[in-house]
Amino acid sequence: MALSPYVAEGLALEARALLTRLARVRPFAEIMPMVAAAGAAPEAVLAVEHYLIHGRRELQARVRGYIRWLQDTEGRGSTAAEAQRRFAFLKLRFDAVLAQFHIFSDALTQRAEVDNGVWLAGLDVAAADALELPGRSFAAPPVITYLDRSHGAAIRRARTRLPGGGTTPVAILRLPRERMVGSGIASSLVHEVGHQGAALLGLVESLRLTLQARGRWARGEERFAWRLWERWISEIVADVWAVAKLGIAATLGLIQVVSLPRAFVFRIQPDDPHPFPYARVKLSTALGNLLFPDPQWQLVESLWESFYPRTELDRGRLRAIAALEATLPELVRLLVHHRPQALQGAALHQVFPIAARQPRRLRSLFAAWRREPKHLRRAAPTLVFAVLGQARQDRRLTPERESEMVAELLRHWALRRALGDLHTAAQTPRALAA
Repeated sequence: MALSPYVAEGLALEARALLTRLARVRPFAEIMPMVAAAGAAPEAVLAVEHYLIHGRRELQARVRGYIRWLQDTEGRGSTAAEAQRRFAFLKLRFDAVLAQFHIFSDALTQRAEVDNGVWLAGLDVAAADALELPGRSFAAPPVITYLDRSHGAAIRRARTRLPGGGTTPVAILRLPRERMVGSGIASSLVHEVGHQGAALLGLVESLRLTLQARGRWARGEERFAWRLWERWISEIVADVWAVAKLGIAATLGLIQVVSLPRAFVFRIQPDDPHPFPYARVKLSTALGNLLFPDPQWQLVESLWESFYPRTELDRGRLRAIAALEATLPELVRLLVHHRPQALQGAALHQVFPIAARQPRRLRSLFAAWRREPKHLRRAAPTLVFAVLGQARQDRRLTPERESEMVAELLRHWALRRALGDLHTAAQTPRALAA
């Protein structure tokens, strides 16, 4: 049955209604109230605005094309079902454009919150520093952080697919609100940044091949252990990134996240990309001990084992843990000495600031910064977090003082990015100077 004028007019009105609602979706620059220091990096905001504006214009063109189609010969000769089918696909595309808007809106609207907005801007600066590698061979994307009620952190990596098609121009990093602002926030932040860095360097793919090859030479329980390490490699690489950037602060933050009821700590799920918590902490301490030798790693590992003794575990779990422990020393050596093609012959441990994160160095910096806080302004955020984490481990920094310092430092980094060093050079973080 040919398309009647009544049906065509009705669908055209619905299409025009889509255009009016789409016109109400304004650029973030017009609708986001926030102080200047709370803003995301200009390159991040521009990338998001341009992406969303392009999507809206493309949809507007489709809708106007549909209205013209209804009015021309082809449209008038079609059926009502065909006209409705085309409109239904337009509606789906409209919903996808709104979904993409809300993904970025969720990350940006919090910038209007008192304190949180500026702290998030400071975390953006810290995330950018966490992604830095000397002489890196990749273009680091902008990072936008935001808070959520979930227990764990997560990242939507740059250049990954968005709902409805297209790829996100920035990395969007979600952090648990319950860790803001205080102990462990850096561990979650740098772990998620590690996922982005690993993707840019192709680490997961190259390490997976390495572990698969190593597993083929193993026998019995150890072969099963290598298969587990290979399945968990995406999360393992992010933990490597965190430990290499933060030292023991990464492990202490991880313990805070995975300190769960015993049943969860020993739950082995081979299809889960995360190592089960007991093994994950053991891996973190083994990595730390290899990169930053110090008796503290054995102390932390012993403490973790005392929290979760293996008593009453069934034989299957005990055998699996024993096999994982037997392969752990070789695994950490493979990880830190891995030479991905993207690093042009360099090993992983050579591109991270290992010398600057040695415990002796971190302790010395904490003492120096206590005497002269002005030097703290010039330090990289991840180095600052590493120093504070080491001080916390050494019982030289209370949780209350740490929270004050982290809040003040995040504010300082946000102001420095927003206003430049000329404004902030005269400012000493009050909590540190106290």
